[in-house]
Amino acid sequence: MTRRPSIRMLLSVPLTVVALDQATKLWVAGRMNLFESIPVVPGFFSITYVRNPGAAFGMFSEAHGLLRMGFLVSVSLVAVVMLCVFFLKSPHAERVSRVAAVLVMGGALGNLIDRVRFGEVIDFLDLFVGRLHWPAFNVADSAITIGIGMFVLSAWRERDVRRRPAAAGAASQATSRPPTHPPRHPGDTP
Repeated sequence: MTRRPSIRMLLSVPLTVVALDQATKLWVAGRMNLFESIPVVPGFFSITYVRNPGAAFGMFSEAHGLLRMGFLVSVSLVAVVMLCVFFLKSPHAERVSRVAAVLVMGGALGNLIDRVRFGEVIDFLDLFVGRLHWPAFNVADSAITIGIGMFVLSAWRERDVRRRPAAAGAASQATSRPPTHPPRHPGDTP
């Protein structure tokens, strides 16, 4: 019975991310021209329709099309399989890590759909301050970033929890430890 919520989460979160990602990309591609920009918060945030043939931040965008496509599709598929295995093997109590895994999985699938359909990924969320621009991204990229952030926080918290009992044990040992040399009495020679 404990598997049902796990399978439900394994399916529902990635499918929700994919649905939101694909719906927003469909809206942008259907209503905007390539490179068109709609200011939302002037001087900070715009909806700007661009396409990214590479990976995050445009990595591999200069590689040969078929080689780039094969590599990025393969990496995405391997990541999805590994995240699925991680999710299924993780203890049910590790909820943060499990949610992180399905968020990253959903984001990877959302961008994979674009790569297979168009050979590139639709990006449209454009953050900037003056001339400083963060590379445009999308809902799938946001899910991946949030998921990775959750993984990092979970690992940091887990490391902190593991260190706490060791530190507490060392402190209690230090206060109850017998002296390493016998006490000196008056008349003892140094």
